[in-house]
Amino acid sequence: MRRKLDLRTGRPVWFAYRAPSVTPERLDRDIRTDVAVIGMGISGAMMAEALTAAGLDVVCLDRRGPMRGSTPATTALVQFEIDQPLTRLSRMIGRTQAERAWRRSRLAVESLFACVAELGIECRIERRNSLYLAGDELGASDLAMEAAARRAAGISAHYLTRQDLADRYGIERDGAILSHGNIALDPRMLTAGLLRKAAERGARFFAPTEATRIAGSREEISIETKEGPTITARHAVLATGYELMDIVPATEHSIISTWAIATRPQPQKIWPEEAFIWEASDPYLYMRSTSDGRVICGGEDEDFEDEDKRDALIDRKSSRLAEKLSRLFPKLDTTPEFAWAGSFGTTSTGLPHIGTVPYHPRIHVVMGYGGNGITYSRIASEIVASALSGNADSDADLYALAPRAKKSKKP
Repeated sequence: MRRKLDLRTGRPVWFAYRAPSVTPERLDRDIRTDVAVIGMGISGAMMAEALTAAGLDVVCLDRRGPMRGSTPATTALVQFEIDQPLTRLSRMIGRTQAERAWRRSRLAVESLFACVAELGIECRIERRNSLYLAGDELGASDLAMEAAARRAAGISAHYLTRQDLADRYGIERDGAILSHGNIALDPRMLTAGLLRKAAERGARFFAPTEATRIAGSREEISIETKEGPTITARHAVLATGYELMDIVPATEHSIISTWAIATRPQPQKIWPEEAFIWEASDPYLYMRSTSDGRVICGGEDEDFEDEDKRDALIDRKSSRLAEKLSRLFPKLDTTPEFAWAGSFGTTSTGLPHIGTVPYHPRIHVVMGYGGNGITYSRIASEIVASALSGNADSDADLYALAPRAKKSKKP
């Protein structure tokens, strides 16, 4: 394992709500399985559910325990809208590829919503509209062109003028894009629900169990653990979030520090439609409400991964987020009741890396989520489950782990 990261600090708002328990075993013997999933956060949970649904025997391990990494730090704005606008992504990777990436993200959100309903997982899931506000990266005319590009790709998008935005939402900005069909949810409840469903199908969970070395042959994978026993599997899936194992090659993947706050419940003061709100700015501000009327607001991202430096900034960043939120909605009480910091991975294109590790066809990896972590986790579970079932996912090439040329910085 590369340097271990303290993925979050502070008190995320999701600990205010109870999530179902997931009880792992202690690994005290060598075991064999079809697939070993390393990581028991939201990505690992989606993998475990998808793989067990495909009839595979699955073992999950985590050096901390279920849902104890970066999962509680997410603000859980589950959007199909990629960090990189469609117009800009088209210039980076070509229009056809960019449109495919956007459409797949749209499909993934629909797929996740349907999965939660089918499995009967209680995670406070709700449909939400999304407002993408004009900012210092994209102004009003840029957003109008972006909305047109999305519609041309078959993705519904409505451009709102300054007057439209003020009349409908009471927000003073030069313009915005209104999108439909995103979802809000409780990430800990979702993760627990997926893991429990996988357990019903026979998945086994071991934690705290730390993978120290992975060795592969043409026929199987061997995972050595700090605790002593070895796990032998036909395939391994690295769902370790932003703590990458040494076997994964260097890519355009970088670690960013971010901060978030949550207010007290105040449902009467929430803006119309409880839409997600985010800015076309760098760094951008983003916000959503919870089912009981809290406002979660995040942003102030910076390009460093030093945990001590990140954590020392919690008070200052929290005050700045509260101030920005207050300017947008003066009637809100923006005093933070919860405040936390976290680290997340990103790529220059905003797209994740999903697929087999070069020269290791039995080792699959998911990395580089940007602001669409939960959406990309869903895509990853679909791609990997298809591959291990002997099928080809038509979009797998979009995310394949391979050397890429340097691209411009995301907005």
